[in-house]
Amino acid sequence: MSQLNKSKPYTIFNQSCYGLLDIADNSIDALITDPPYGISFQNHAWDKQLPQKQIWSDCLRVLKSGAFGLVFSSVRLMHRLMVDLEDCGFIIKDVLFWVYLNGMPKSRDIALDIDKELGIESKVVGKYNYVQGYKKDGAQNYYADNTKFKYEPSSELALHYKGAGLGLKPAYEPIILIQKPIEKGLTVAQNIIKYGTGALNLEKTRIPYAPGESKVGHNPHPEGRVSANIIRTDTLEDGYDKFFTIPKVRQHAEEFNNHPTLKPVDLMHHLVKLVSFDNQMILDPFMGSGSTGVACIALNRYFVGFELEENYYKIAQKRLQMAVQSKSSSLF
Repeated sequence: MSQLNKSKPYTIFNQSCYGLLDIADNSIDALITDPPYGISFQNHAWDKQLPQKQIWSDCLRVLKSGAFGLVFSSVRLMHRLMVDLEDCGFIIKDVLFWVYLNGMPKSRDIALDIDKELGIESKVVGKYNYVQGYKKDGAQNYYADNTKFKYEPSSELALHYKGAGLGLKPAYEPIILIQKPIEKGLTVAQNIIKYGTGALNLEKTRIPYAPGESKVGHNPHPEGRVSANIIRTDTLEDGYDKFFTIPKVRQHAEEFNNHPTLKPVDLMHHLVKLVSFDNQMILDPFMGSGSTGVACIALNRYFVGFELEENYYKIAQKRLQMAVQSKSSSLF
């Protein structure tokens, strides 16, 4: 297995990540990835199940001693993924919550199902235009006619359960913080001296004070608070809004990018800064459309990514090329 070439800012592969071919042992400084969640998102074949445990063993092999990783997951299956990560040798350090207010409810009025089961027709009580707010231009991307009928239950039993559903509105996405164990016999400081890994980059991810806000704490830092394990999309007037704020990305924000689970580059900026330092190498074995790589280029990190789907690989390639061009033009 060869050492990655640092003469260019990124190296990407249009192939399976399993085995992490061409990556040498103990050569990667940090891991950031958004793998399949195993929840059949929008019925995509690649999201039918969690990744095989082999990839986490592969990641452990190529990461340096003490290196940190961030792995996106789902609420329903993050416990399974965490067990897989632990079984492969990683330490679970924390779970970051990316909190948003505009999650799409994944439920329905079960009272209408009760009517159907009883052979009773529910009442049509109106019409409405269906708009999927988090998608650019709403549902017109998907439907020729957005008109939907509004129903109410008719039977006595269904009326008793009117409005009952099957789940809460999702409002956060978990990001599992993991670490490869420090080399046996070394302190954290000794590990950093030897490998450059073993600590989070808290200094570069501090949360700035709000305009006019007085500094807090017995020994306040001039750059702000230490980053929390909560990341919000919107500020909340709750008197304790001391969290990093980054909005969700709208699909097709880039006209050529049709990846269904696109993550905001600003979010990836924050995560890249948290687990790495300048000129370090970041691995993303489930690269998708390359948001992690775009953030790495902007932040003077090297990036290596794998993506099996050719369409997403080409999108990532275009985005990374654009990121390099943008950075080069900003230097002049």
